[in-house]
Amino acid sequence: MKIFHSSSLFIVTATLLTFGMTSGCSKKQEVEKVEEIRPVKTIVVKAPDAGGIRNFPGRIDANKKAELAFRVSGKVQELFVKEGDKVNQGDIIAKLDPTDFQISVNDKKAIYTRATNDYNRSKELVKEGHISKMDFDKLESNFLSAKAELNLAKQQLAYTELKAPFDGTVARRYIQNFEEVQAKQEIISLNDNDILEVKFDMPENLILSIQRVEGIDDVENSQAKHNVPVVAMFNSRRETEYSLTFKEMSTKADASTQTFSMTYTMPKPVDMVVLPGMTTMVRIDLSKYMDVDNVFYLPVSAVVADVALQGTVWIVNQETMQVEPVSVKVGTMRGNSIEIKEGLDAGQRVVVAGVPFLYKGLKVTLMSDEEQATDNIMHDQPVMKQAPITTPDKG
Repeated sequence: MKIFHSSSLFIVTATLLTFGMTSGCSKKQEVEKVEEIRPVKTIVVKAPDAGGIRNFPGRIDANKKAELAFRVSGKVQELFVKEGDKVNQGDIIAKLDPTDFQISVNDKKAIYTRATNDYNRSKELVKEGHISKMDFDKLESNFLSAKAELNLAKQQLAYTELKAPFDGTVARRYIQNFEEVQAKQEIISLNDNDILEVKFDMPENLILSIQRVEGIDDVENSQAKHNVPVVAMFNSRRETEYSLTFKEMSTKADASTQTFSMTYTMPKPVDMVVLPGMTTMVRIDLSKYMDVDNVFYLPVSAVVADVALQGTVWIVNQETMQVEPVSVKVGTMRGNSIEIKEGLDAGQRVVVAGVPFLYKGLKVTLMSDEEQATDNIMHDQPVMKQAPITTPDKG
């Protein structure tokens, strides 16, 4: 009997110890899960009028440019410039062999001299009646024709020199020295890069929205193109904004894209190199010309949505530093941003990266200011999921 009771006591004691250890491990794991803290990248929801800000891809062009060509055919005798050279107005860019043109001038000059002498003599003869008025008219006509042909030959001789029509930079050179070229064949491309053009395309719906707010009948009467703030930004200096000035806009939409071409100008930056052909990001503030009440815009990476387009964003409770899911009503996507029509308030802090891995009550810390999102240009596309968000089992 004593042996039986001792064995039973041992078994009960071992069981209790095992249960206690297991229970202790579970509680320890439970504590570790609750205390998980994750750094997150966030953005603060801007006031509704920020919804009037639009970003468009732009392209740089020279405000003044020309494709230069000889007006006569011939053999290139001298080519004075190469790509990248700066030239001043009136500088000689290239010369053709002038031999044939000089011979033509000499020939026309001889004909003109004889016609001039005949004409001068005929003026006295016709007065004295020695020649008829008809013969005099013929000699006068020969004189005027010879004069015109001489002027033409001189002009063609002058055309053997190609000169710069304005100060600029040689963007492209299409020929080599000693080549035979044809009249109007492009020789060089000359750009004036002191003033640059910034071109971008504005969607039809924005044009119509501006017209509706201004109460105008057509886009030609819109004053928004002169008054709205428009800036250009470049990848190499994203923190710097360069103000743009309106130049012109197309009044007929592109048939395939239904967009209107907008052209603005800017002085050549002194702190960076900007050349025709480069790209830029154009930011235009249409807040005063659009109905944007209660509408917010977030990076698309901040929103997770199911197939029914029921959206969810995760906000940070800045008192508890925990994330909470919030259902939102989404609108249209424009570039890398998405319209939020309902569910958010200005000033809320929204997580914009890694949202599929969050769960309710997760404690977080904010990344440094330099790592936080300040725009919606470079964010990823939204993550689509098939099932609603579920809270992970913490047991």
